[in-house]
Amino acid sequence: MTTDTLDIPAEHLRAFSKDEINAMPLRRYEGNIKLIRNQKELEAALPDLTDESLLGFDTETRPVFKKGKKPGPPAILQLATATCVYVCQIYAVGLKEGLCNILADKQTTKTGVAVRDDILGLQRHAKFKPSGFIDLSTITAQAKMQTHGLRNMAANLLGFRISKSAQCSNWAKEKLTTQQINYAATDAWVSRELYMALDKLGLISY
Repeated sequence: MTTDTLDIPAEHLRAFSKDEINAMPLRRYEGNIKLIRNQKELEAALPDLTDESLLGFDTETRPVFKKGKKPGPPAILQLATATCVYVCQIYAVGLKEGLCNILADKQTTKTGVAVRDDILGLQRHAKFKPSGFIDLSTITAQAKMQTHGLRNMAANLLGFRISKSAQCSNWAKEKLTTQQINYAATDAWVSRELYMALDKLGLISY
């Protein structure tokens, strides 16, 4: 399939300015959020995660502000189902077999932005063969859309803006703030919503 055969509305093909995005309503995920900090909580979450065919996917890494120092592996893994976002504190619970199985399951679609870097980071925690991942920014680029980042795509396809204020916070601390939890959950939720919006435009099989 080529872009010539796709009927993408013109409003989705243009770039969005910062001013346009900032004028949009601010939204965050307001559904159920479950933190996973230990094996018991992980075991409780796995049935819901493994039953889901589409998961919004993201990770968060503790930022590094010292010049020349590379960031460590992700501290947080977020997976969004249709009814809940699971925020896994990997530094506390580890990247266990159950999570690795989900990340390697080709029948479970995991969708996010710049997923390659996230996967490489997670593989520093545990060895797994990634399968079933779809990078939303690759899809929009192939369709000649001018919005590729999560915030820009949310403005373009969902009509709202998301906050990035917690992006550079300390994700490796034991007790996450409410702001951090909402931020992490929102990114995974938006990734899932964007996949469905792109699917409605006929771009997922593109």
